[in-house]
Amino acid sequence: ALVEEEMRELGLAWIIAARSGNNEISEEAKPAEANASAAEAAEAALEKDFVPEQDIDLAELAFEQGGHLMTNEKWVPPKGAVKAMMDGYEEIRVPAPERLAPPGDDEPAVPISSIPLWAQAAFKGTTTLNRIQSRVYATAFESDENMLICAPTGAGKTNCAALTMLRTIGQFRDAGGHIDVDAFKMVYIAPMKALVSEMARSFAQRLEPLGLKVAELTGDSQLTKQQITETQLIVTTPEKWDVVTRKGSEGSYTDLVRLVIVDEIHLLHDGRGPVLESVVCREMRRAEDTRQVVRIVGLSATLPNYEDVAAFLRVRRDSGLFYFDARYRPCPLQLEFVGVSEKKAVRRAERMDQVCYEKVRRHAAVSQVLVFVQSRKDTVRTGQKLRDMAVAAGETGVFVKAGSSSSEVLREEAEATKDRGLKELLPFGIACHHAGMARVDRQMVEELFEAGHVKALVSTATLAWGVNLPAHAVIIKGTQVYRPEEGRWGELSPQDVLQMLGRAGRPQYDTEGEGVIITTHSELRYYLSLLSQQLPIESQLVSRLPDALNAEVAAGAVRSRADAVAWLGRTYLY
Repeated sequence: ALVEEEMRELGLAWIIAARSGNNEISEEAKPAEANASAAEAAEAALEKDFVPEQDIDLAELAFEQGGHLMTNEKWVPPKGAVKAMMDGYEEIRVPAPERLAPPGDDEPAVPISSIPLWAQAAFKGTTTLNRIQSRVYATAFESDENMLICAPTGAGKTNCAALTMLRTIGQFRDAGGHIDVDAFKMVYIAPMKALVSEMARSFAQRLEPLGLKVAELTGDSQLTKQQITETQLIVTTPEKWDVVTRKGSEGSYTDLVRLVIVDEIHLLHDGRGPVLESVVCREMRRAEDTRQVVRIVGLSATLPNYEDVAAFLRVRRDSGLFYFDARYRPCPLQLEFVGVSEKKAVRRAERMDQVCYEKVRRHAAVSQVLVFVQSRKDTVRTGQKLRDMAVAAGETGVFVKAGSSSSEVLREEAEATKDRGLKELLPFGIACHHAGMARVDRQMVEELFEAGHVKALVSTATLAWGVNLPAHAVIIKGTQVYRPEEGRWGELSPQDVLQMLGRAGRPQYDTEGEGVIITTHSELRYYLSLLSQQLPIESQLVSRLPDALNAEVAAGAVRSRADAVAWLGRTYLY
């Protein structure tokens, strides 16, 4: 009876009459036309409020090239650059930048002894901070503001990150020296699993004297709730932290995060940039909602539009933004760019092999060379090509001198290995290295190269990311890499190129390193712009905008159009 009464009040009495078999429905039982027209008018008004002013085709706005987007209209040759046209290829040589003058009295180095005693344990074996670390020390260790540090590979950005960690740790340390380990968490976001492992090991050693635990969190290494509770520093990838912060159930520990360090933040330009952008926006929103201080620190290679990235991270330009150009690299880098103009694939591959051999021979005569190729099969193939060309030219002595101690060592190791490719190459002072090889063989190759017995090592990018094995010269042979997720060939990511060239130059032995990129002529301008800091990085979020926004809606962070506008206002795209 109560239900029927409610239905009559809602103007649905005709349904009751129809169910009771009464086909002669009274006038009052019929839905009032006036009510219907009023409802229609209200619905029309509501629709009008939500009629978009403009339809936007996001697919049309997205950059088709993704991370390979060429954003530099005209490349300006650095001072001293030399261009030469050869048979079948063009070569551009860019000299190493001038070395910086030694720091003056106005730029004193910060001695480790001036840091509080409890924090000195994190810098074991170091007596003073270097030039870059000394410059950022006041902001990193004595304030809580967001930071962006742009500096070349090997300039010491990891120590800058350690200073910001110690600042956060110090806030939870009482006068008696006890650290409240359950009150805070810190997150270090690195782009690759190999780098995550390396950083986790490094920071675990540094923070162990303070009684803090470090754990890596990737798709391969999960953590139980107990492990997460006991961990103070989580080293993870953007994708994994994106998943963690999306889940409401994880809020208990993500709300304890007080410091987020994003390494290689120039990945914003890459295909993985939208994930990184979403993660940073989510941390900013959490800081606003909880009114807690969540410090965000970005570490990056040198880039031309660093002020745009600083604005995205809400960094104060006068105190939190630090930009150091290529002159601050510990071992300045001389670069050679080779653009092969052959159109046919077979001819192009032959020309690349020929150019690669000439460069390897020139450098191997005085020092060691790392040659990076883009597939496992190509490591052995390129090694065999180098050997065959050396034999044909009678120049095997460049790689290993007959009767020398290295020759004996290499012959013995070649007999011991089970890898057929290595067995053929080692006696000639050439070796190959990739993730598909047995661990024993990989370690043996690394040891031989480190000891100076192997003059030329042909490897995939895994060596650049996983093992710190520098050489005087680095050659990147070919920049095309197969992308299985897209089912097509694409160009190397800027991140890979910078990481590979980061292995050029050994500060303890060399005054400068040498890097060579052998690519197709059409890609020459892109790599010239990338490596002379003339390639602005742009947001790739448009290509993933619906996914990113839906994730925020599902997480409950965006509940209205105003929320969506506020979220978009925090992005790098904005």
